[in-house]
Amino acid sequence: MQRQEADVTDKRGDQTFRASGNKEWWPEMTYGGALSFGRRRYSRDLADIDVVISGIPYDNAVTYRPGTRLGPRAIRAGSVQLTELKHFPTGIEPCEELSLIDYGDCMINPHDPTSVFETIEAHADHILASGAKMLSLGGDHSVAYPLLKAHAKKYGPVALIQFDAHCDTWEDDGVRFDHGTMFARAANEGIVDVSKSTQVGLRTYNDYDYGFEILTCPWVHRNGIWAALEIAIDRAGDTPVYLSFDIDGLDPAFAPGTGTPVSGGLASWQGLEFVRGLEPLNLIGMDIVEVAPAYDHAEITAIAAASVAYDWLAVLAKQQGAISKPVGRI
Repeated sequence: MQRQEADVTDKRGDQTFRASGNKEWWPEMTYGGALSFGRRRYSRDLADIDVVISGIPYDNAVTYRPGTRLGPRAIRAGSVQLTELKHFPTGIEPCEELSLIDYGDCMINPHDPTSVFETIEAHADHILASGAKMLSLGGDHSVAYPLLKAHAKKYGPVALIQFDAHCDTWEDDGVRFDHGTMFARAANEGIVDVSKSTQVGLRTYNDYDYGFEILTCPWVHRNGIWAALEIAIDRAGDTPVYLSFDIDGLDPAFAPGTGTPVSGGLASWQGLEFVRGLEPLNLIGMDIVEVAPAYDHAEITAIAAASVAYDWLAVLAKQQGAISKPVGRI
């Protein structure tokens, strides 16, 4: 019997390395194939790219449980179902509306810890210089500091919207640096404009607020996620906005796979609604951090993180003119 040769032009499966264009999409097995975020093409070609998705696999700055260096891999795996259907609730195809690539991971040398943050900053500088926006997959939350430095060089002091259980502004003595101090340093250095910045979902204590507007988790539970959105949007105005989304902002019931879980948090739907409501803002970049898959169950943390990131991409698509066509009562 004559062997049937494979049809290399067949557009099914493994588009992460077989696609030739950044807006191509074709069917994949959700349970198989090469992984990337949203099955986007792996590429280092930054020409005419709207958003670069990149992993930052670093977790040497944690103060409790390690493991978030494996977060980017888990988030990519958690994204496999997102492109099966059109985005909910908008009906948009972000992968067809935006020119997206998965850039792979920032190459970090864990054996030279003093080089890590310079490496991440240079990685972001290179991507931002192309004109693309960044969607960064952490990693522990300390990676937000070099990412913010790179964004501030391009845009000036940014408005930070931080979704988190922790303030991450514990005292910075100029020596200590971990995933709980980096926003104090960013505030002290003027990288973020605290008068325009908002922290949402906090449920741990700090004597200092550094000038941020703090919407604690109990406040959000009482007043609603839309009240939180109204305050964050009014406060940021037209300032360039960087969204830093710590997955531990969600309650451990919805995101157990994280290094510093805190009870009493927000639900997945609240986190998603918050991101979907950011459309009026001048969004310039985002990170989703602190996914630690070793503590996850049934991938629910990774799926939540991937969904938050994908919703942010859908918001960008709407900002670029994509028309929302929701079905049902939204």
